[in-house]
Amino acid sequence: MRASAPAAVLRLDLTDFRCYAALRLDVPAAPVALVGPNGAGKTNLLEAISFLAPGKGMRRARIHDPERTGGTGPWAVSAEIRSFGDTVRVGTGRGEGDKRVVRVDGKPQRGQAELARRLSVVWLTPEMDRLFAEGAGARRRFLDRLVYGFDSEHAGQVAAYDHSLRERARLLAEGNGDAAWLGALEESLARHGVAIAIARAQTVARLDRAARANVGPFPTPALTLTGEIERLCAEMPALALEERARDILAANRRTDAENGTTAFGPHRGDLAARWAEKDAPASRLSTGEQKALLVSLILAYARELAAERGAPPVLLLDEIAAHLDPARRAHLFDELAALGAQFWATGADEDAFAPLAGRAHMLRVEAGGVVPA
Repeated sequence: MRASAPAAVLRLDLTDFRCYAALRLDVPAAPVALVGPNGAGKTNLLEAISFLAPGKGMRRARIHDPERTGGTGPWAVSAEIRSFGDTVRVGTGRGEGDKRVVRVDGKPQRGQAELARRLSVVWLTPEMDRLFAEGAGARRRFLDRLVYGFDSEHAGQVAAYDHSLRERARLLAEGNGDAAWLGALEESLARHGVAIAIARAQTVARLDRAARANVGPFPTPALTLTGEIERLCAEMPALALEERARDILAANRRTDAENGTTAFGPHRGDLAARWAEKDAPASRLSTGEQKALLVSLILAYARELAAERGAPPVLLLDEIAAHLDPARRAHLFDELAALGAQFWATGADEDAFAPLAGRAHMLRVEAGGVVPA
């Protein structure tokens, strides 16, 4: 299925965000290339768009971090987006009580889950070039962003699970032996945890199949999901697994309290990848090879999302030219353009975007200002 119009950010408004006191940017539903010197504010624009997805944005920012030094108020990001045939206004920023607020067409939302229902946003940054060689937490967050595209309710499941996880850990650390309270939290952890594990497993299986149909100069990733609850997902139905999870959590209370952690649940899972042609684990690949494998996975995701929902995600490609040779860079641009994807790419060298000549909206970013390139 093809969407009647590609998903896109059509207008971006920033207030006291990073280096921007105020900015309004109107762009077409087409690739956008942001060129300019390091430190000019290119990545800040991508970060602003990343806040149109659930979570802390591409920099994992604390609520105050994006605020402009010397600014007059809390930071805010507002955008006009087109997705699945509708055009809506989405806004987010720091609200009262230092909580992140979300509005859709001016109406306050109860949480960030509504963002996942409106738009799928995925990013690649230089910090992710060794995603498969570093901590599992970053891989889980990356995977969850991919799940959001297929299952918009996943964001709510993750938020509810994280809340219950923190509350149970707090009670155990305080020595609170209220069995009923702990039982209620463990019921929540079991219910949401099983839903999270199943959604992740389904997404990994789907992307593994899609990636194996890869053509072009990128390597083929072979994907697996590891972890105890993930293994049990393949062995028993969801309701039985929820009961098993409750039992495990209750049995683990003492050791979890002693260790200061929760030993069982999807927060312990991991995404593993191998270079299929070489049968080599991604963790042992060079930085350039890991980036190529990651790009291949993103392309598979874009193809699958276009087939599933009629529109590929909006992609944020920060310094995408680094570690990609010209042939791979051109193939990436060509495939995304063929899918109708809007992607925002940054780079200091305008020549890196030569394959996009005539197809991209070129902008130059200098000292917190944005002008046509």
